[in-house]
Amino acid sequence: MALLFGLGYMGIIFEESLAFNKSGVGLLMAVSLWTIRSIGAPSNDVALSELSHATAEVSEIVFFLLGAMTIVEIVDAHQGFKLVTDNITTRKPKTLLWVVGFVTFFLSSILDNLTSTIVMVSLLRKLAPPSEYRKLLGAVVVIAANAGGAWTPIGDVTTTMLWIHGQISTLPTMKGLFLPSAVSLAVPLALLSLTSEVNGKGQNSADVLASEQMAPRGQLVFSVGLGALVFVPVFKALTGLPPYMGMLLGLGVLWIITDAIHYGESERQRLKVPQALSRIDTQGALFFLGILLSVSSLEAAGILRELANYLDAHIPSTELIASAIGVVSAIIDNVPLVAATMGMYDLSSFPQDSEFWQLVAFCAGTGGSMLVIGSAAGVAFMGMEKVDFFWYMKKVSGFAFAGYAAGIAAYLATHNLNISLPTALAQVPFLHGS
Repeated sequence: MALLFGLGYMGIIFEESLAFNKSGVGLLMAVSLWTIRSIGAPSNDVALSELSHATAEVSEIVFFLLGAMTIVEIVDAHQGFKLVTDNITTRKPKTLLWVVGFVTFFLSSILDNLTSTIVMVSLLRKLAPPSEYRKLLGAVVVIAANAGGAWTPIGDVTTTMLWIHGQISTLPTMKGLFLPSAVSLAVPLALLSLTSEVNGKGQNSADVLASEQMAPRGQLVFSVGLGALVFVPVFKALTGLPPYMGMLLGLGVLWIITDAIHYGESERQRLKVPQALSRIDTQGALFFLGILLSVSSLEAAGILRELANYLDAHIPSTELIASAIGVVSAIIDNVPLVAATMGMYDLSSFPQDSEFWQLVAFCAGTGGSMLVIGSAAGVAFMGMEKVDFFWYMKKVSGFAFAGYAAGIAAYLATHNLNISLPTALAQVPFLHGS
């Protein structure tokens, strides 16, 4: 199974040169791996229950993704994002890099990193023409979304998992992880500011925006759409139902509203949900489905657990184990990885809010930025901007790794010196720096 997973992964990585679509490779890999698992399982019933458990978890993420993409697409069709893009007035490539980075960072701490990436990459299309520079801005969005998601319980699937199961609690996590997360974004931004793509000339892109007019009732759709996205964690807290239900609720409300406000206007069909559904990146969602199902088959077969035990036996310190989890999460999706970690270590070995759990939350969240397929945000960006694996690896991975290492260093430094900065103070140097 590990061999087949490796082959499938190579197929995804070399998508450009093989001319196979990565979504097809991902689906083929998922079905093949589960077929092998069903042959190797103690009985067919065991394999079936494992598969239905995996499918339930994966489909939650896919439904969430489809709901979020559709809401963003409808707001976009109504030019709702003009409200945001009009306020980002700078067209200097370097300043824009920092602005986009920190807007995404704070957005992703309220929304989750996946939704923020979909929203911000849609915005970039309004801010910059298709170019190498826009791809770099998109990569900044991925790094910023993962960094911003790591310091709040609702910003990232993995921190949410640790929060729900009681490994971390809200305020200590935000206090302990804000500074390392900000550092893990500021370092790549500072390094990217020095590259030739960002310092290049002739990147004035004011003309991209001039032609766009906000569609009728665009402000209403923008407010409802953004409200629906922000309401997701509130809905989860109120009802205890999974986040995708909140997302589907938001989509349902927006669907009814857009049907009502464009009633009888046949020329405005493209502003309604059915048309938006035809424009969203369905193949990206199917790629996601394939990758997550493939990884869950390895988890079911106990391969991830063996890997975890191997780490335990060969790595002496907990800081190194947490850091290694982050590096591995760049290759393997961080959700099952954190699930395996939670299975390996319980609250008796590491109590709530201990250094280990906070580091796991930080490392699994930000480590995924090192490769484009290491996080949900990266996969969404890859699908939306048609970026290939090697471009990201060549242009971005080194900077992301530098930020990751600097963030861990910042965490250990502040933790060992017991510096816990008030959030307001922690923001100041970076606001000046940008």
